[in-house]
Amino acid sequence: MAQSKQREMISAWVEATIDGDYEPHDAEAGEKVPLTVFDRAASDKFVPAVRVYPAPAPSNDALKEGLLRAVALYPHFAGRLAVDGHGRPFLHVNNEGVLVIEATMPTDLAHVFPGAANVPDDLYPTQPEEKLDAALLQIKLNRYKCGGLVIGSSCHHHTADGHSMGTFYAVWSRAVREGKDFVPPSPFLDRASTAVPRSTPAPVFDHGSIEFRREANRCSSRAVLPVDKIKIKSITVHFTAEFIAELKSRVGARCSTFQCLLAHVWKRITAARCLNPEVFTQVRVAVDCRGRAKPRVPMDFFGNMVLWAFPRLQVKDVLGLSYGGVVGAIRDAMARIDEEYIQSFVDFGTLAADEELVAATSTVDTVLCPDIEVASWLGLRLHQADFGTGPPSALLKPDMHKEGLIIFVPSPMAEGAVDIIVALSEDHVAAFNKICYSLDDTIFLPSKM
Repeated sequence: MAQSKQREMISAWVEATIDGDYEPHDAEAGEKVPLTVFDRAASDKFVPAVRVYPAPAPSNDALKEGLLRAVALYPHFAGRLAVDGHGRPFLHVNNEGVLVIEATMPTDLAHVFPGAANVPDDLYPTQPEEKLDAALLQIKLNRYKCGGLVIGSSCHHHTADGHSMGTFYAVWSRAVREGKDFVPPSPFLDRASTAVPRSTPAPVFDHGSIEFRREANRCSSRAVLPVDKIKIKSITVHFTAEFIAELKSRVGARCSTFQCLLAHVWKRITAARCLNPEVFTQVRVAVDCRGRAKPRVPMDFFGNMVLWAFPRLQVKDVLGLSYGGVVGAIRDAMARIDEEYIQSFVDFGTLAADEELVAATSTVDTVLCPDIEVASWLGLRLHQADFGTGPPSALLKPDMHKEGLIIFVPSPMAEGAVDIIVALSEDHVAAFNKICYSLDDTIFLPSKM
């Protein structure tokens, strides 16, 4: 697609000083912030997201001015990843700026955007080959002839988790809406205080094999299978508020929307894969630790504060248990990420500060089967980025080249509805589509599929 581009580096501190209308957040230029063990456990990669705004949309100048104000409050975004003389990574808060790319598309938004799970690669910034010299936050403003706008963003995961990104987008959008009347919040930026070890660090769980893969045990870690990404298909399924209410009623106990939908999708994907009933299948579930740590970490903390739960069942139990039974397994696994576990993880990070650790996350172009990996954007405010002309009509996750990856997204179609983006082997898509909206457990029988 023909397009014109303009690349610009926005430096919050420099521009804020010149403008004089607002002050950057209280932080020292040049500060070297060591990565916490939570940062190191996050994927060492840029994470893209795409938001779609039909016309009318705010101007690029308004968006950039609001971005300038927002980045002033989150100076880590204007820094760079670096490595010290001992090989330890850190965030250099050096005010190098964030990257903004402006692109003009010579057609209408409705004609070129699929509005589905498969997102064109040219709508968000290209993944940098060298992360140490790259802007940690990269934004692409795609302006269409009709006046529509697609904002593609890419953030390095060592800088922020999903909760932090949702908060940042909410602040950025509010800065655009309110303009000169914008009253900046005071986010909590003290990363070191979120990972304070005991006086004598004493990890009690094997974090070197759970959240990380040490050099010595990488080969013994559970393998994932490489696959041609063309064979992985991304599909979006829409669950209405009424469907979710019916699911909750079948659980038989109080549960969250996320828990009941995860139980349902786990059942349906497992059935579609036609797995051996004796095989074990597990789900990798991200758990926000802000409210689980002791002392609690403020919800406006900017950084990484996520660990993972791993509900695990045999295939025959995923398919045969009631919704309440599967939800119970999910809830029990998540409950194990408590203050004791979090403190053990922090203590491990202290003892392993000089070790070369690799986050135990699978890469793209892999097959997770018989397992799945899930990320929930339901409570992250990612879909609420209203720059003054309404929230996005679509919030999409590009780069879905990992079979078994599932993203939960608030649906823009109706209040209380949820869209789930699923990456599956093309061999399993037809079976999944056939059963994904059914609540009849008898369809799990091979003769019925």
